[in-house]
Amino acid sequence: MDLKWYAHTDAPRVRSLLLDMHDEVYAHDPNPLHTRERFAHFVDLWSGRDNWSCVSGWEDEGPVGYAYGAAFKPGGWWKGARRPRDVRGRIFALSELMVLPRWQGTGRAQPLHDALVQSTGADFVTLLVDATHPKVRALYEKWGYEQREEFRPADDAPPFAVMVRALRSA
Repeated sequence: MDLKWYAHTDAPRVRSLLLDMHDEVYAHDPNPLHTRERFAHFVDLWSGRDNWSCVSGWEDEGPVGYAYGAAFKPGGWWKGARRPRDVRGRIFALSELMVLPRWQGTGRAQPLHDALVQSTGADFVTLLVDATHPKVRALYEKWGYEQREEFRPADDAPPFAVMVRALRSA
């Protein structure tokens, strides 16, 4: 899989690509949380950060998937959740990891994840997982994440597991 890297300044150029891949992944999902409009808000929110980074995977001249996120500012954490006391230093928030349906289950997600996370220079990486999807949570646990808490980030959202992985000693 070939990787392409994007930074904050590339966001306007790759926005449609990210949204189109999201639409393909959630094409048959009636959940209003997964609409293009709602996802576009989060793409714009995250990619608007100066330290946003994204990696996309490509095979057979087409996209496979992507991962993106940004470092929290010092003392920052997920809005509405409590930061664990032992999570200090540089913290990278993995906001999205998405693989197109034809590539799901083929081992493409972890290389996308690893490429992005390893490039951050962070001490910890954290992400949110829909708590109603235990298979996804189990996959992240297999990759070294621990669930630290559960919270509901919005009134119309399901509970999310806050997961953390140490990348190096702080």
